[in-house]
Formats: sequence, C-alpha cells, structure tokens
Amino acid sequence: MFRAFLSRRPSAVILALAALLASCGGSSSSTSSNQVEPFKPNRIISFGDETSAILTDGRHFGVNGLNPETRQFDCTLNPTWNQQLASSFGMIYAQCNPYGLAVPQGKLFAEAGYRVSDVSDKLDQFLADDHLGPKDLVTFLVGMNDVIEIYRQFPAQNRESLIAEAKARGTRLADLINRIANANGRVIVSTIYDMGLTPFALMEKENRTDVDRAVLLDDLSQAFNTALRVRLLNDGRYIGLVLADETVQQMARFPYAFGLANVSQGACRSNVSAQSCSSDTLLADAAISTWLWATDTLLTPSVQSRIGQIAIQRAHNNPF
Repeated sequence: MFRAFLSRRPSAVILALAALLASCGGSSSSTSSNQVEPFKPNRIISFGDETSAILTDGRHFGVNGLNPETRQFDCTLNPTWNQQLASSFGMIYAQCNPYGLAVPQGKLFAEAGYRVSDVSDKLDQFLADDHLGPKDLVTFLVGMNDVIEIYRQFPAQNRESLIAEAKARGTRLADLINRIANANGRVIVSTIYDMGLTPFALMEKENRTDVDRAVLLDDLSQAFNTALRVRLLNDGRYIGLVLADETVQQMARFPYAFGLANVSQGACRSNVSAQSCSSDTLLADAAISTWLWATDTLLTPSVQSRIGQIAIQRAHNNPF
C-alpha cells in the first residue's frame, strides 16, 4: 500500500521529506543561517623586522631569487612568509609589484633591525591616520632583534634580569596585538624562532665560554614567546597564532626528516649583506632547499615557506 502511495504521490512524499530534513538542520541551502562565510580580507597590513621586510627595490633579507634570464633580483621568487600569506588572498605589497598589473592591497611596515618598540611606534602612526575593521588582516613577526639586544647586556646584567626583560617585551607585543583584536581587526601573529639554534648562537657558544651562550639565547627566546602567548587574547575569531619556534626547533633537531643537510651555518657568503644575498652568492655547497639558515640569524626561503603555509592555514581556517 505504501508503494502504491509512493507511485501515486511522489511530489507529496518529496515535499514531506524535505520539510523533515529542514526541521532537523539538514538543509544545504546557501542561505542557511548556519553557514560560515570564508574569510576574505580587503587588505593585509604587516608589521615586523627583516623576516617580513621587502625593500623598495623588491629585495628581501635572506636569499633573494634571480630572474633565470637576466640574473637580476626578482621579488616574486623566494617570497617572505607574509608575501605568501598575502598571495593566498590574491593580494600584493607595493614593494613587490614589478609589472604594475595590480593595485597593491598590502601595506608593509617591516624593516631590518626593528624591535617591539619600533613596531609599537609604527602601529601608533598607522592608527593615527587609519582604522582597522573585520576585513583587515594584520600580521606580526618581531622579537628577534629584541632578544639579541637583551642578550648583549650579559654579563653586565644577570640572567634573571634579562629573562624578565624578555618577558616584558613579549607582553608588550601581546598588548599591541590585543589592541587590534579589540578594535575588531583580525591578526596573524608568529612566535619568534629560537635564537639559541642560530649560527650566531653557536659562534657565541664557541667564542665565549663563561656560560653556554646558546642556552642563554634559547632561554631568552622562550621567555619572550611564553609571555606573548600567555598574554594574547585566547579567541580564534580575532587572532591566529603561528608557532614558528616549534617549526624551526623540529627542523633543527630532526634535519633529515625535513630533507636538511645543514642546520648550523648560514648559506650566504659572509662578505655579502643579507639584502644582497642571492642564489649566486651562496657558499659552494649550500642550497636553500637543504639549509636551514640563510645568514647567522635569518632563515632560508624554504623555511620561510613552511612558516608561510602555517600562516595561510590559520588565516583561512580560523573562524575570522
């Protein structure tokens, strides 16, 4: 009898089933109130140090890419982590727009040597003339130069006071980020990588034997990152956290798992500046795909790419 009913009244049955599914939340309609709209920022604004910086002529700090025909610097090659993030949303920075084919939707406030205090000043200047909203994506990666500056005060300042200073600067950075979140902006922030693993730290350890200098740099990095993470607003709707420290630690400690052959030296020749280093000025046996470090303190583009991919996942998957 039920079959007869189906054969005679298919439209009624379909309508009844559709109503039942809708009442149970089973609708797949694009107008469903439960549907989450993918985050698509209108612009990207980056603050930080040389890890995020692009010079006005398009050069990066690390290993620059070269046009295979002209052997001139090509800013679209070996992009920084924040360039990759911007590109994932179809955006570029004015510092790397070689053909002028698009209007840059990225604003870059990152420079070599910048510390948290410099970023704070830049943010104040930006907010004096502009404002942030839910379609603004702001990135931060800064603290490397703070840790080195603090470290250089040893032994004139004891370890405990230096750790306290590193914590204070991490806290200050978190307050800057929380300020943006409270202004309804969206933030991707990266921890700093462990400065105790850098070629700089290894040289300091070898040349200064009063204490293990690499361990001291490790402790300062950890103090900065811990203070940053503890102070950040724990709300994924506004802030996405990238753990660059854990990424680099894993690569340094298990290099073969990541296809790395060298995790203790900088790939660039020592007589070439970080902003002028390119694939033509590497050490004879160096390769950016198999070396962790570009210079004494900077990462190779392949490692920047890993950090960029994590940032992309956060920006696209967080409930912004």
